[in-house]
Amino acid sequence: MKILIIEDDAAIGAYIADGLREEGNSIDLIVSGTDGLVQAVSGSYDVMVVDRMLPGLDGLSLVKTFRATKNTTPVLFLTSLGGVDDRIEGLQAGGDDYLVKPFAFGELSARIAAISRRPRAEPESTVLKAGDLEMHLLHRRVTRAGQTVDLLPREFALLEHLLRRKGRVQTRTMLMEAVWDIHYDPLTNVVDTHISRLRSKIDKPFATELIETVRGSGYRINEG
Repeated sequence: MKILIIEDDAAIGAYIADGLREEGNSIDLIVSGTDGLVQAVSGSYDVMVVDRMLPGLDGLSLVKTFRATKNTTPVLFLTSLGGVDDRIEGLQAGGDDYLVKPFAFGELSARIAAISRRPRAEPESTVLKAGDLEMHLLHRRVTRAGQTVDLLPREFALLEHLLRRKGRVQTRTMLMEAVWDIHYDPLTNVVDTHISRLRSKIDKPFATELIETVRGSGYRINEG
């Protein structure tokens, strides 16, 4: 495997690197968080071993930023911070496993092997499509047939919800809970009002309507 180790303790870093190389792995060893993040993003690794207490950029911030790039490379935190809350923070930051120093090399090697075998999730797409309609999530931009469609924030959120569930009926209750965080209000027509506004922007100017009303149920967006 190709493994990236980000560890500022020279003795520990060398110990881990030497042991993993003896097992036939290719190892890159980085001693600072800032340089480690650059290496992680630019390289292609099977596993990363990351200390939490790093100069320049701490391990938690490093992994959070790394995960924000949609990279699913398995990460093992290796640190002296061994409290329950510390472990929880590491896993919530995007770590796949957490090993506390001092450690046995055999256990480290076994844990690396274990997380490398886990199936990786496919990177989430940043572009949602239905027919000639495209939503670019990173740039918060919507186009249809190549024309820019200007949406208000709530309209954008409503369209995103429908696109992520393309072809599936979404009831008014589902939409109120997901887009407005309203859990029960039988008298509101906020969903219908916003659907009407959304249609006026992405359907009416074009030949094919994408948003369908399913009578007695709700709405869905179709492929077109």
